[in-house]
Amino acid sequence: MHVLDVLEIVGAVTVLLAFAAAQAGRLRQRTITYQLLNLLGSGVLAGIAALQLSWGFLLLEGSWAVISLIGLLTLKRRRQTD
Repeated sequence: MHVLDVLEIVGAVTVLLAFAAAQAGRLRQRTITYQLLNLLGSGVLAGIAALQLSWGFLLLEGSWAVISLIGLLTLKRRRQTD
């Protein structure tokens, strides 16, 4: 197993952990923790997809990372105005 394989598994587990916790009612989706887990996991996966020139996977994970970043910034902005 190569380093990229390990990183890919860690990225996928990070995204899946956030999703599973939200589905189980243990983590709300509109929290910094949820958005950060998604951003980190999908960012790692998007980086690997870019290295491997896997355009469909890059589109999926890159979009996921951007959407998570927007969600994270929105939550931070709301906290600052409260």
